[in-house]
Amino acid sequence: MTTHIALLRGINVSGHNMMKMDILKTTLENIGYKNVITYIQSGNVFVDTDEENPASVGFKIKQEIFKAFGHEVPVVVIGKTDLENCLKNNLFLKEKEVDTKKLYVAFVSIPLRSDSINDLKMSQVKPDEAYIDESRIYIKYSVGAGKTRFDQKYIEKKLNVTATIRNWNTVTQLLKMYEER
Repeated sequence: MTTHIALLRGINVSGHNMMKMDILKTTLENIGYKNVITYIQSGNVFVDTDEENPASVGFKIKQEIFKAFGHEVPVVVIGKTDLENCLKNNLFLKEKEVDTKKLYVAFVSIPLRSDSINDLKMSQVKPDEAYIDESRIYIKYSVGAGKTRFDQKYIEKKLNVTATIRNWNTVTQLLKMYEER
């Protein structure tokens, strides 16, 4: 069995794409996923399956959400290594007195080229900062996530990917939960 974490984008936000986590859990169990656990209402779901391909898992979850809830919800599936790499490779954590409340990670659907940072045109979103590591974009917002142009829509448009963003607290909590499984 492989444990995957499905990151659902844009659910239960401002009354849009509403779904109860207990119903989502039951829906995923009914299609064969084991040990389904959700974390907070914004769509972080652990599933165990014999399927090893994260893209296949994401596609199946996306289909089931549409069938059960009628919502077209993008899904990015990650594993434990992705979370561990977040902790290990986040250069912003090495800065003196960094405010972790301003740190976020955008998980994207495909591995990125090392020069993809140029495609983001960061000069258009300054003073926010970011850098890329495989299929993750580490973000440090100058003011906060709610007051920036540098959001998932911006990332998706510039890089032609599916993206979903999690704050640093959520990233560290997901790793802790993974390790406790």
